[in-house]
Amino acid sequence: MELRVQDGRAVLAGRDDAGEREVDPHTLPLGAGLADALHEWAKVADAVTRADPPADGAASALVTRRGRQLAGRLAADMGTPVEYTDPVTGELVVVEAPSDEAGGAGEDAAEELEGEAADGEPEPQEETPWGTGLTVSFIVAAVVTFTVYTLSVGLGETSQWLALLANVLVVGGITPSVWLARKVPVWRWVAYGVVAGVLAAWLSLLLTTLL
Repeated sequence: MELRVQDGRAVLAGRDDAGEREVDPHTLPLGAGLADALHEWAKVADAVTRADPPADGAASALVTRRGRQLAGRLAADMGTPVEYTDPVTGELVVVEAPSDEAGGAGEDAAEELEGEAADGEPEPQEETPWGTGLTVSFIVAAVVTFTVYTLSVGLGETSQWLALLANVLVVGGITPSVWLARKVPVWRWVAYGVVAGVLAAWLSLLLTTLL
């Protein structure tokens, strides 16, 4: 089975007696949310590869890593190797399905860990670093707000349409990276700050225009 990206959607291709067939992931008995996750990833991957100028390295790396993760989940659900062609680099990777022995060993190890946790004290859960995270988000938001506001005011003195076009290009360029980073443990705080900064800058520009 091969995982492909076609026109912003995920497609699974396989061969049978009638030849090659392409199917939508929603038509297969996949795990909860996997089909939607595949289409969401394909949409972002298509936006990153079509970006002009090209998207930055962070966005491409996130697309590659997310694709490998989803290919691994797909191989586990289908019980068959999955060929995955990275839409950014073009690299072909074969993700093997986990073997029964590996799965059994993993279950045994999990049971042992559960038993140890039951006999002793419960394992501490990692807490969300709200203090550090919100500090990072605040700093990023301040920088983005100042940058977008200054850029818009400077270009607005020349042409309001030019300022609007600049905002559209800036936001369109960073959207794929922000969308992918929103679930990454560290980078999500940066993503929150970027979104807050852009909204704050736009609100400031609107108030300046009205006043």
